[in-house]
Amino acid sequence: MRTEITPGQTSDYLGFDLVRADNLPEPSALLADRGYDADSIRKTMDERNVLSVIPMRKSRKMRVGVDHSLYRLRNLVERCFNKLKNARRIATRYDKTAESFLGFIDITSIRLWLRHLST
Repeated sequence: MRTEITPGQTSDYLGFDLVRADNLPEPSALLADRGYDADSIRKTMDERNVLSVIPMRKSRKMRVGVDHSLYRLRNLVERCFNKLKNARRIATRYDKTAESFLGFIDITSIRLWLRHLST
């Protein structure tokens, strides 16, 4: 898992390059919401032979199909964010610095992972 912080008003697709790293394993598919529907993201993923499963924005002129059975798997990611936000400190962002906030996200993620392993 890789986390980065962007300003609240930053669009999703502008923060995409921060999250996509060369040191992570190559994914077989990119599951994303409409905020990531940009030609540059689709082109980058096509060059890396990664299937882009991104629903198109309503304003898109060139229509692009989506594999809805794969897109349903994105629900797992959304549930992970929901579990992270159960930690009040993450949901309200009490931390003043980005480093301490990211550190607490890491600690909470590890706690969730350990809980998952024990079941």
